[in-house]
Amino acid sequence: MRGRNRGPSPLPERAARLWRSLGAAFVILVFVPPLLLLVSGSLTEPGLPPSPTPQLVPDPLSTTGYERALDLGGLLRASLNSVLVAVVAVPLSVLVASLAGFALARLAPRTTAVVVAASLVALMVPPTALLVPRFAIFRFLGLTDTLVPLIAPALLGTSPLYVLVYYLAFRALPADLYDACQVEDLSPVRTWWQVALPLVRPVTAGLTALTFILTWSNFLDPLIYVYDRDLFTLPLALRSLSLLDLTNFPVFLAGAVIATLPALGVFVLAQRRFLHDHSDPRG
Repeated sequence: MRGRNRGPSPLPERAARLWRSLGAAFVILVFVPPLLLLVSGSLTEPGLPPSPTPQLVPDPLSTTGYERALDLGGLLRASLNSVLVAVVAVPLSVLVASLAGFALARLAPRTTAVVVAASLVALMVPPTALLVPRFAIFRFLGLTDTLVPLIAPALLGTSPLYVLVYYLAFRALPADLYDACQVEDLSPVRTWWQVALPLVRPVTAGLTALTFILTWSNFLDPLIYVYDRDLFTLPLALRSLSLLDLTNFPVFLAGAVIATLPALGVFVLAQRRFLHDHSDPRG
């Protein structure tokens, strides 16, 4: 009966490739046409009457919209402020969420159930319901009109969802792994940093990208806490450009392209990292 054990069937791998191809095709069909129209609109000459139909290649091509967007909207300074907030808030949020998720995965089951239930309840609270008490706290501390209120949520992991995602990821690791760490006399912090966190790198890549995009595109918090134009982030700067007349709409679209490119780049990098970690079993 030779030849009966032929190894794993290639069907699951083919099905996975098919689903990835379908997902890529869906993303291309949904997101690429609006991006192309956004770029083409930003290359339209400002001051001209708007075209009645979208033009993929405007005539004439012009980069004047980008020059005016940087000049009128102060996008360069706003970009630096957004980068500062993201550079501090994103790593801090991921570290706090991963550490909290690891601690939650190592708690007693009864305590874990209580904390998970409380986290789910917190997720159901609308963020707008917390605006007034948060504003009162930051105003009492004298932190309004600064970038601190935009970074402060990272001290709590930004969202209970991130903690729960890390909790599920750490819980899925083999229990023997944690037992081996205890035999090697590793502290909980070293177990989290040296053993558990490297094994959930796809989760870290996904949450890092999600946190960056949400932080980068955050409009409501800067609108509430920031008043000095020198502290405006990109969403607030784009809001000022949106008030221009229709003939200068390419200026606003140019600003939108500048604001979209970093988020798109982070998404592509996170996707490549995610696929690499899944395709290479050695990490």
